[in-house]
Amino acid sequence: MSLFLKNPNATLDFSVDWDDSYLAGQTIVNSLWRVEPATLDAVTIVTDSFDGAVTAVTLSGGGFGKQYQLLNQITLSNGLIDERSFVVRVGDTA
Repeated sequence: MSLFLKNPNATLDFSVDWDDSYLAGQTIVNSLWRVEPATLDAVTIVTDSFDGAVTAVTLSGGGFGKQYQLLNQITLSNGLIDERSFVVRVGDTA
């Protein structure tokens, strides 16, 4: 699982490249993002999108010193569902 560092004052884009060869001719027809734990001071999903084999999310905020798991669930054109995740740690990025 990948770990990314984010400053609590930053608004940043993150993405998942699902790789065309993994998709085997299928397309992404839906992409859902969620943050765990879903606390009041958790990072906030500002926007999300998907295009081709890449899903993206823009995050803001987060509690200093805290760590959050970002989960991205996709649905493929053949109806299969898959999920990937990464961790965002909020802190000083200097």
